[in-house]
Amino acid sequence: MDSKNEIREFLVSRRGRLTPQQAGLPDFGGRRRVAGLRREEVALLAGISVEYYVRLERGNATGVSEAILEGIGRALRLDDAELAHLFDLVRVANDGARPRRRRGPDRSETVRPIVRQLLDGMRDVPAFVQNGRLDIVATNRLAAAVLSPVYEQPQRPANFARFVFLDPRAETFYRNWAEVAAQIVALLRAEAGRAPYDRLLTGLVGELSTRSEDFRQLWAAHDVRDHRADIRSVRHPVVGDLELGCEGMELTNDRGLILVAYAAADQPSEDGLRLLASWSAAGAATPQVNPAR
Repeated sequence: MDSKNEIREFLVSRRGRLTPQQAGLPDFGGRRRVAGLRREEVALLAGISVEYYVRLERGNATGVSEAILEGIGRALRLDDAELAHLFDLVRVANDGARPRRRRGPDRSETVRPIVRQLLDGMRDVPAFVQNGRLDIVATNRLAAAVLSPVYEQPQRPANFARFVFLDPRAETFYRNWAEVAAQIVALLRAEAGRAPYDRLLTGLVGELSTRSEDFRQLWAAHDVRDHRADIRSVRHPVVGDLELGCEGMELTNDRGLILVAYAAADQPSEDGLRLLASWSAAGAATPQVNPAR
């Protein structure tokens, strides 16, 4: 990534979505050339000079303090994920040199034996570990059954972003596909701010940008988000519709890895998970059920 360009485009996108009325500024009437806030309005709200803000928006982050960034965050109404992303972009811009090549295995592609044991012990709960690139690093048996369409990708490790944007089955599997697609891109955009020199992440973004117009449009929006509790509405090819509560938890000793667990949000989904658990535990053939139940 070009860190200066990333800072510019992110700040421009954030002030472009905020009107003076939303920011609490008086409306003096007249025609505005921009839909969102002007640079001088952001500077006023942040309590800094216009020249200082313009310099930052152009990507010159030298000497920018935490207090200045927090002031800009308040002015632009940034949420926690957006503010963290701005801090990441400024940190990378000020870091300058590319970090040294890591030695040893990539910890974002493996899990420790105790994590593997933890997953296997969660027999009644679909649980898996993913990294910042949204690769599925490890999974228990029930999660593998729930995510079986994702695992039909030929690439390994299976990747949620590739599935959502490159596999036509994704729009059937995710009943709220548009919402999931936006979340996927926002998570990848945040990861790109944290790890701009991740070669595999850069390759993934390049592949998706080349092959998916939907991805290109969402990536250009510069939206970011962090992992949070959510609902996944899926149409499973074996047991039909499932409403699954989703919780993501960082593995404190494995930086960059998230343990994700699903829980049934209603009784039909609980019944569906129970059927999948029996099927996967027995290793039996796919049970014959009505997929539209």
